[in-house]
Amino acid sequence: MTTGNRQLENVDPELFGLAVATVDGTIYTAGEANHEFSIQSISKPFAYALALRDGGLERLEARVDAEPSGEKFNEISLESDTGRPRNALINAGALAVRDLVDGTDARHRAQRIAEEMSRLAGRDLVVDDQVYEAELEADDHNQALAHLLRSAGQLDCAPDEVVDGYARQCAIGVDCHDLAMMAAVMANGGMSTSSDEQLIDGQINRHVLSVMATCGMYNGSGNWMSTVGIPAKSGVAGAIIGVLPGQVGVAVFSPRLNQQGNSVRGVAVFERLSRDMELHMMHVIPTGRSALRSVGERDGATVVELQGDIRFAGAEIFASRACEGFATDEIVIDLSEVRVIDDAARRLITEVRERLSEDHRTTVQDPARLLAGR
Repeated sequence: MTTGNRQLENVDPELFGLAVATVDGTIYTAGEANHEFSIQSISKPFAYALALRDGGLERLEARVDAEPSGEKFNEISLESDTGRPRNALINAGALAVRDLVDGTDARHRAQRIAEEMSRLAGRDLVVDDQVYEAELEADDHNQALAHLLRSAGQLDCAPDEVVDGYARQCAIGVDCHDLAMMAAVMANGGMSTSSDEQLIDGQINRHVLSVMATCGMYNGSGNWMSTVGIPAKSGVAGAIIGVLPGQVGVAVFSPRLNQQGNSVRGVAVFERLSRDMELHMMHVIPTGRSALRSVGERDGATVVELQGDIRFAGAEIFASRACEGFATDEIVIDLSEVRVIDDAARRLITEVRERLSEDHRTTVQDPARLLAGR
């Protein structure tokens, strides 16, 4: 598949890089993982997240749907009655999203997107001017889409400004290491992999990942989800980013593209990783039972130890055990081995603790984890 961008078509097709980053910040690389290329359409989920933060979901849903288009990335895929693009990850949707990112002009909006992605990557990411100029030269199709959006009442800014900003956004330089780190933050629920800082709001992160799962690989999204099973986004520079919630972020770069505009070797690598390492999101993970580490008596008190990442299923196991009753007057809920507690689990554990306190002396070891939640 050709892109029409002279900068992209002159790249060595034999280049290959791979990076895998875990949610605790460990990263593994192979090949030319530090070779820099333009982010292209992989910028779309991050621009979408920023637009959601700026204006909220209701505002975005009025302009952009969240349904798979079943068509190529640059097709005219608008709802017949509203003129909304089918989703934020095709070009028409990305242009509409650009319009909803707060900023004074195209350059300012692109700068804000670059800054957000830089926070996730852990280094400053900048626009490659040569790629940007080549993007504008080959942007007639996006110009047409922008004018169509404007005529349908789905664009406030001038089409030229939106297309210019989108070209800058796509020309931001990254490498596999950057993308894997960005993906790992998303895999970690939007939280930094090196601190307790929430870099992407958890609900926004979940929404973006949901759209990536259904729309991120364009008209190959259904097959991708059944064979690979990892929310992903591709770009015509030859990169693919994948996010497996709670586990890893993956990035592959290899320039040759298939008919869907996805990296040929990138798709093959993801299929192999999913199969060999059981990374498919539908692969059954340990149940909530693993959250209950132990229940026993110590110095006349019943000590209930929880561990790991506590979600609703794990908290429910604790609640069920509490309903069975405890023989001692004192109950200690030990959270010292807990990594994170999501909001649903926090509420349930707090309620159980309050009910236990009606009949027992109840204390929480390392209570800051329960108060902070996720």
